[in-house]
Amino acid sequence: MDNLRTLFIFGLLIVSLLLWQAWQKDYVHPQQTEQNTASTQIDDSSVAANDAALPDMPSVSAEALPDVPESAQSSAATKQKIHVKTDVMDVEISTQGGDIQNLALLKYAVSSEEPNTPVQFLSDKSDTYFVAQSGLRSNMDVPTHYAVYKADEQNFQLRDGQEEIKVPLYWQADNGLTVVKTYTFKRNSYVVNVDYKIINNTADAFSAYPYAQFNRKKQKSSSRFIYTYNGPVFSNTGNEYEKVKYDDLDEKPFDQKAKDGWAAMIEHYFVAAIVPEQNDQEEGYYARSLNGTNYTAGVRMPAISVDAGSEGHADYEMYLGPKKAERLEKVAKNLQLTVDYGIFTIISEPLFWVMQWLHKLTGNWGWSIVLLTVLIKLAFFKLSAASYRSMAAMRKLTPKLATLKERYGDDKQKFNQAMMDLYRTEKINPLGGCLPILVQMPVFLSFYWVLVESIELRQADFILWINDLTAMDPYFILPVLFGISMWFQQTLNPAPQDPAQAMMMKFFPLVFTVFFAFFPSGLVLYWVVNNVLSIAQQWYITRKMNAL
Repeated sequence: MDNLRTLFIFGLLIVSLLLWQAWQKDYVHPQQTEQNTASTQIDDSSVAANDAALPDMPSVSAEALPDVPESAQSSAATKQKIHVKTDVMDVEISTQGGDIQNLALLKYAVSSEEPNTPVQFLSDKSDTYFVAQSGLRSNMDVPTHYAVYKADEQNFQLRDGQEEIKVPLYWQADNGLTVVKTYTFKRNSYVVNVDYKIINNTADAFSAYPYAQFNRKKQKSSSRFIYTYNGPVFSNTGNEYEKVKYDDLDEKPFDQKAKDGWAAMIEHYFVAAIVPEQNDQEEGYYARSLNGTNYTAGVRMPAISVDAGSEGHADYEMYLGPKKAERLEKVAKNLQLTVDYGIFTIISEPLFWVMQWLHKLTGNWGWSIVLLTVLIKLAFFKLSAASYRSMAAMRKLTPKLATLKERYGDDKQKFNQAMMDLYRTEKINPLGGCLPILVQMPVFLSFYWVLVESIELRQADFILWINDLTAMDPYFILPVLFGISMWFQQTLNPAPQDPAQAMMMKFFPLVFTVFFAFFPSGLVLYWVVNNVLSIAQQWYITRKMNAL
């Protein structure tokens, strides 16, 4: 029994260590990177190095495709910036490629310490390079993401009473072919529509493949342990949800032909997704390693054909914003899977649904955690009660165990055999006292991922000094309360007969206090409330049994 209890405590300690290192990677380091690189500007040579290769076309080798026209390469100096501002995003579009090169999410601050500095989701800065590129591919002269468009205006802003903004960009070939690339931004929406209008004033039929892709610099990793996924993901009729790791792309490119899907780059709290028109036509999904540091993920859409003297359209949507399931599921099938709880999804999703419901009642995510903890304790009340009764019964056996220890001395084999015989005689399950830890561990791990993945909890206030439930307690009050509660709970349990184990157990509250000092305060809050409720239940049961 003592060995098992110590083993379980060690297991919890190891899991806590892994989660702490993962949280350091996923929450602390990315935030520091955002803040430290906010003022780092990329130069023209870096832009050239980060430009993505053009996606291949079906049945045409890369060598057979035309090079980027010299006019497009040499005219980079003439490119302009177009500024677009809505109620939820601040966007910068370059006339080179008509690409979105910078996008700030106005509703999300970099940190609670900088509430007026929005998250820079897309960026053309060197250390955080992440841009949305698109164009057309053809054997004819068409605008790729290297081409330079023209714009009638350079500043667009969503006004009061205005529901959307349209931003048209114009490109014209020497033969009279005109392409109008139009972005549409809507109020309170992270969905951006991109429409290609082809005006074929030439004497020949026109055909081209629209494509859209994200070009991103790989983020530095600071941990080899478990972490929230960062990188390309795909979904389509052939594959519900597939992650394509950067390391795999270093080995070989990813290519897949399928229908009705999407391609995305995801990170901790945000997702950038390309959603082609769902028209039951086959698209090409791809991801590439460009130079070992930059990667692309995108979609090559079905060909658009336009007869001479006619017009044609091709469009797609992008979602550029927070990983909020209720928004994502309205954009595309399976896009809500980017809120990735991993192997704990079956527990994490219901936990979050209940938390959302409680949040509607309380208006505070911290109180939602407290109430959720109470509900969890109620759900396992009978199981915990049986466990605590077993521990109380074992505590009453302490004098008899001490007698056995004195009788057998250092002969551990005989002592353990006699101890198990005593348990059988008294009808006590020695594993019963371990059940609370076993029951709580899956919930503990699942709740960790809810805190890590759910953007709703990011920078969420609780009370007094807790102004971000996903950040560590700045004054370490909750970790200290956790350590005290763990120590007090130990006093209610029977002490190990092995002196070495007994001494080791005394140090566990201190060790866990140190680890939990660096955990998200919301997770520590859950554990503190859980310990307090467990202490109350165990104290009541122990007192009741001692009265018998």
